[in-house]
Amino acid sequence: MPPKKNKGNVKKADDDIDAILAALESNEPKTSLIPPEEETEEQRIKREKAKAKREKMKAKKAQKKEEPGNDDTIKEETKEEIKEGSEKKKKGNKKMAALKLLLEQQEKEREEALRLAALEEERLEALEKKREEEARLEEERKARIKAEKKEREAQLKREGKWLTPAQRLAQQKARELLEARGLQVPSREEKQETTTGDGKKKAFLYDPRKKKHQQNKEKDESKKLEEEKAAAEAKAKAEAEAVGKTKQEEILDDWELAGDEIEKDSKDVNFSKQSSKDEGSIASSDEDSDDDDEDDSSYDDDSEDEIHYNKLSKEEIGELVRTRFKKRKELNESKKSSDELRSPVICVLGHVDTGKTKMLDTIRRTNVQLGEAGGITQQIGATFVPGDAIKERCKMVKSFKPDEMKIPGFLIIDTPGHESFSNLRNRGSSLCDIAILVVDIMHGLEPQTIESIKLLVKRNTPFVVALNKIDRLYGYESNPRRDIWEHLESQPRNTQLEFKERYESVFAQFAEQGLNIALAKNNTDVKEYISVIPTSAYLGDGIGNIMGYLSNYTQTYLTDRISFNKELECIVMEVRSIPGLGTTIDVVLLNGTLKQGDILVITGTEGAIVTQVRDLLMPHPLKEIRVKNEYERFKSIKGAQGIKILAKNLEKAVAGLPLFVVHREDELEILKEEAEMQLEKALTSIKKKPEGVYVQASTLGSLEALLEFLKTQKIPYSNVNIGPVHKRDVQKAAVMLEHNPEYACILAFDVKIERDAQIFADKENVKIFQADIIYHLEDAFLKYREELKEQKRKENEHLAIFPCKLRILPQHIFNARNPIVCGVTVEAGQLKKGTPICVPSKENIILGTVSSIQKNHEEVNSAKQGDEVCIKIENTTGDAPKLYGRHFTHEDTLISKITRETIDVCKAYFRDELTKADWQLIVSLKKVLDIY
Repeated sequence: MPPKKNKGNVKKADDDIDAILAALESNEPKTSLIPPEEETEEQRIKREKAKAKREKMKAKKAQKKEEPGNDDTIKEETKEEIKEGSEKKKKGNKKMAALKLLLEQQEKEREEALRLAALEEERLEALEKKREEEARLEEERKARIKAEKKEREAQLKREGKWLTPAQRLAQQKARELLEARGLQVPSREEKQETTTGDGKKKAFLYDPRKKKHQQNKEKDESKKLEEEKAAAEAKAKAEAEAVGKTKQEEILDDWELAGDEIEKDSKDVNFSKQSSKDEGSIASSDEDSDDDDEDDSSYDDDSEDEIHYNKLSKEEIGELVRTRFKKRKELNESKKSSDELRSPVICVLGHVDTGKTKMLDTIRRTNVQLGEAGGITQQIGATFVPGDAIKERCKMVKSFKPDEMKIPGFLIIDTPGHESFSNLRNRGSSLCDIAILVVDIMHGLEPQTIESIKLLVKRNTPFVVALNKIDRLYGYESNPRRDIWEHLESQPRNTQLEFKERYESVFAQFAEQGLNIALAKNNTDVKEYISVIPTSAYLGDGIGNIMGYLSNYTQTYLTDRISFNKELECIVMEVRSIPGLGTTIDVVLLNGTLKQGDILVITGTEGAIVTQVRDLLMPHPLKEIRVKNEYERFKSIKGAQGIKILAKNLEKAVAGLPLFVVHREDELEILKEEAEMQLEKALTSIKKKPEGVYVQASTLGSLEALLEFLKTQKIPYSNVNIGPVHKRDVQKAAVMLEHNPEYACILAFDVKIERDAQIFADKENVKIFQADIIYHLEDAFLKYREELKEQKRKENEHLAIFPCKLRILPQHIFNARNPIVCGVTVEAGQLKKGTPICVPSKENIILGTVSSIQKNHEEVNSAKQGDEVCIKIENTTGDAPKLYGRHFTHEDTLISKITRETIDVCKAYFRDELTKADWQLIVSLKKVLDIY
C-alpha cells in the first residue's frame, strides 16, 4: 500500500505541474481535462499511446506476480519504485517553487500595468480639464469682444456715425472710384485742416502730377493776370472796401451755399481731370501732355452734357452717354494716321504635324542664343517680336528694307487653335490681321489644313503659305543666314527638280480648293495670287523671308487696318489663377491704352464685373512665361500687346469677350448693361433644339467649339451656359426627364461642379459628365446613351416584332400540328424567337409563336435573309391548333404578325438593328395587314 500511495502523490504532483504549465503557456483555465470532441488529432494519438503503455505495464506486473519465486524480485522492484518516487517528489517540489516564483512575478507585472493605467487616466483627466478651462476662457473673451463691439456700435449710432455693411461697401466703392480718377480722398485730420482760421471751407487738393497740361494753362493765365493786375489794382481796392464786409457776412451766414459752390468746383476739376486721363501711352511725357491737350479739346463738347444731369431721366442720360461714345469713336477714327502703326496680329494655322509649333519656337529663339538685347518677349497668350529682332533676322533678305520699316513689331498668337480666338473671328472681330498657313511639302494639303483654308477664306483674312519641311528634300543643304530664293538656286539639280515637282502638286491641290498660289518672288499680284515661301522650321531656313514678307505686306496693304486707334479694343483671352498674384486675366490689347488705376467693366458669368486695375504686367524681355514671378510692371501700355491684368473679383470673368474702361461716372451703368448684353447675345444666338443635352463650358470660345463638335457627332443640345455647374443648371437639365430621359444630363467641359449641384443631380437622376478634353466628354456621353438604349431594349424586347417573310420547305415537315416543326427559308427580313407567325393568303390566320430556331442542329436566337432553318411554332392564340395540310400548305408564304405598337417600338429602340431592306419590308407588310 505505501508504494502505491507514494506513486499516486508523485503522479498528482506531476499532473499539477503539467496543468499549471499548460495554463501559463496557453493562458487558458488550469484544467488538463479536455472533452474528447474538442481534442485535436495529435492529442488523441498521444492519449492513446499513454493508455496502451499503462495497460502494458499492468499486464507485465500481473504476469510477474503469477510466476513462482518472484517475491524477492517484486520486493526489490517495489523498493526501486519507492526510491524513484521520492526523487520525483523532490524534483516536483523544485518545479512547484519555480512555478510559484513565476506566478508571483506575473502578478507583480499585472499590478504595475494597472498602476500605470491609473496614472495615464489621471493625466488624461487633467488634460481634459485644462482644455475645458481654455475653452471657457475663449468663450469669455469672445463674449467680451462681442459686448465691446455692441457698445461701440451703440456709441456710433448715438453719434449718428453708424453705417450698415451695404453703406460701407458703397462708400468704399465711391472712394476707389475717386482715387482712380486722381482725386485725393482726405482723411479726418485733412478734413479738419480744410477749414481756415476765419471759418471758411477750402476745396480739396488734387494730384498735381497728372495735371501738367492744366498747370501749364494756369501759368499762362497767371502771367496775363499779373500784367492786368497793376492797371486794375486801384479800382479793385476801392470796390473791395465798399462791398467786402457785406459779402463776407453773406458767405459766413449761408454756409450751405458755400458748400454747394465747393462741390461744383470739385466736380469741374473732376471732369477736367478725367478728360485728361482718357488717352495716353507708354511714350514720353511730352507726348502724354500733347495727347491730354487733344483730349481736353475733344471733351469740351461733352462737358456740356453734365450741366443739367440731375434734371434728366435715366433713359435720357443713357442716350447722352451713347451719343458721347459715338462722337468719341468718330473723333478717334478721324485721328488715325498711317505714320503711327501698331503691331500687326499674326496667327499660325495648319495641320498638327506640319511644324507650326516648331516655327513659333524658331521665331522665339531669334537673338536669344546670342544674348542680344531687344530680342523676343514671350507674352501672355502671344509672342511679341520687336522690330529690332525682325531687322536682325531679315538682314539677308533682298526685298526687305530696314529703313522703311514702320511697324513696331509682330504680335503672334501662340494658340492659333485656341477656341476663344477662332470664335472671336467668327463674330467679326479684327483680332487677327494676317495669318501664316503652314503646309507640309511632303504631304500637301491635309484635312485640317483644308479646314483652315476654308476658315480664312470665309473670314476674308489675308494669309501667306509657308511650304515647310524643305529640309526633307533629298540632298538639301541648309543655310539659315542666306536668302531662301538664292539658296534654293544653289541646291543640287535633283533637289531643285524635286522641289519643283512637289510645289506643282501643292499648286494643283490649292487649285482644287479654288485658290491660286505663286512663289513670293514671282508674285506680282498679291491680291489675286497667294504668296508661297519655302521654309524649314527645324533648321530656320526661310524664316527671315517669312518675317520680311509679313512686314512689307502689312505696312503696304493693311495700313488702314493696323493704324493705331485711341479707341480701346481689348479682348479677354484667358482667366488664370497664379500663386502669389491671385486670379488674373490675360488680354490682347489691339488699340487704345490701358493704365494702372483704370476702372474696368468685364463680362462675368453672374453679371457684369466692375473692378479697378491694380497692376499691368508683362514678362521681361527674353524671358519665358513659365518663369515664376518674372514680370515687369507698367503704369500704362499702348496696343498692340499681350498683357496680364491684376485686379479684384476676376474669378467669374468670361474669356473671349471684350472689356471696357469707364472714363466717367455716368458711363458705368451703360457699360455694365453692354457687358451683360454681350454674353446674352452670344448665348441666344446659339441655335438650340427642343430636346437635347445641357452643355456647360468655362469660356464662350470653348462652348462654341464644343457645340460645333456635338453637331458633327449629331448630339442635340437644348440649353447652354458658361461657368461652374450650379443647382439651377441641374433644374433646367432635369426638364428633359419628362421628354427624353437619355438627354437628362449635363456635359460640363473644363468647369467645376458645385457640391449642392452634384447632390441635387443625384437626387433628380440627372447625370453630369465632367472632362477637360472634348473627346473624353463625347465618349462618356455616347457610352451612357448606349447603356440607356440597351436598358430600354431589354425592357421592350418582348414588344418588338421584327419583320420577316418565310417559305416552307415541303420535304422538311417534322410535325404537322401543335407544335408545328418544319424547315423554312428566310426570304426577307429577320426571324427571331418569340415572333408571331401568320398566313396572309388564308385571311391572316395566326399559327402561333416561334419558340425555337435551329440551324445546322444548333440552337440560334435569330435567322437572317437567305438562311435555311428549322423552326418550332407553338400555339399561343388560345384557339384550336392549326394543322399543316388543312389550314395551310407549303405553297403559302408565312409572315410575322406586326402591329402599329410593334412598329413604334422598333422605331424607338431597335432602329439601328433594322436595315433599309427591313424597313421596306415593314412598309409592304403594313399594306398586307392593313396597318395605318
